[in-house]
Amino acid sequence: MATERITFPGHSGAELSARLDLPEGPHLATALFAHCFTCGKDVVAARRIAGALAARGIATLRFDFTGLGQSEGDFAATGFISNVADLNAAAAQLAARGMAPALLIGHSLGGAAVLKAAGGIDSARAVVTIGAPFDPGHVTHNFASALDRIEAEGVAEVDLGGRPIRIGRDFVREVTAEELSAPIANLGRALLVLHAPRDAIVGIENAAEIFKAARHPKSFVTLDDADHLISRATDADYAAEVIAAWATRYLDLKAPEPPKGAPEGIVRVSEADPSGFLQNVNHGPRHHTLADEPENYGGTDRGMTPYGFLAAGLGACTSMTVRMYARRKKWPLAHVRVDVSHGKVHAEDCADCEKGARIDRFLREITLEGDLDEDQRAKLLEIADKCPVHRTLEHSSRIETRLVPAE
Repeated sequence: MATERITFPGHSGAELSARLDLPEGPHLATALFAHCFTCGKDVVAARRIAGALAARGIATLRFDFTGLGQSEGDFAATGFISNVADLNAAAAQLAARGMAPALLIGHSLGGAAVLKAAGGIDSARAVVTIGAPFDPGHVTHNFASALDRIEAEGVAEVDLGGRPIRIGRDFVREVTAEELSAPIANLGRALLVLHAPRDAIVGIENAAEIFKAARHPKSFVTLDDADHLISRATDADYAAEVIAAWATRYLDLKAPEPPKGAPEGIVRVSEADPSGFLQNVNHGPRHHTLADEPENYGGTDRGMTPYGFLAAGLGACTSMTVRMYARRKKWPLAHVRVDVSHGKVHAEDCADCEKGARIDRFLREITLEGDLDEDQRAKLLEIADKCPVHRTLEHSSRIETRLVPAE
């Protein structure tokens, strides 16, 4: 994932700090991410989700609202409506670059903001909320003891999560007065609601109200025991995977033309976690999975191993080839199952990979269900050996490797 640091003027003219996470391959769509109340663009959830989307060809802009993070301006002079205006400014910035956002994602109060802003962003096709309040005024409970002082003095410094922040009277008045029922009902976009049942900051009942107010298409996915900030990397990664998979159903992701000589296109593998072995594996805009190593080999066991993928390719190709032949012959094959095991462990091989390859042994066990006679079963077993992946593995392959300069 390549990240471009940019700035653009927000609602007040103050320069807002942003990061645009770009795909390493073709750019297929763009997302706009609004962070949680007083957080920032670099919070764990924002970074992980942006990375997962970029791995699928979806560029993602995450920015600091006015007066927060590295953005200019005075947060105490902002309000909920100005946050929405900052979102519109971010969308306009993307549109000016020919990257109008098709996906809007909002975390906590940022989720309420994208629900409000979506109607004014014509390019948006889908909206995601994460731990969002149905009533934006819900956030004032974080500084309830200072509300009288804020109203009387116009602004007051409060402690939020161990850091001081100035809250203004306009902000309190706007979030308290805001009502999202109508914007949600008239959203006109697909909606995904993500929320943790044990969220101690914004209760799960908020997700229920948002979901009830929305019209179809709408989806709800629980984040189980995640905290409000989605601070654990595993929870952020899960949310990212769900968003990325869900969004492809509603975004117009057109596959790029495959390069000459590679009719199925390119399989791109890019590192997802440099501290371990986790890899993003993409084949075109719609097919994504993870590769990893077991924990006892230094991985996190969140995806198949490289040899697991190799065995999966052999098993899938075998099953498809058998089905194709039986279908052509109109034989009563009810179901095919292929179990493949491989005699090597990838991590052990890599420690010794310069000493020459050993002979690979794949054990393939095929189960054929249906009213087939013995001759038909024997023929299908013979056909299994003709599957293209089997033949590729059985014969020598030529692998050419070249180094590509980093951009």
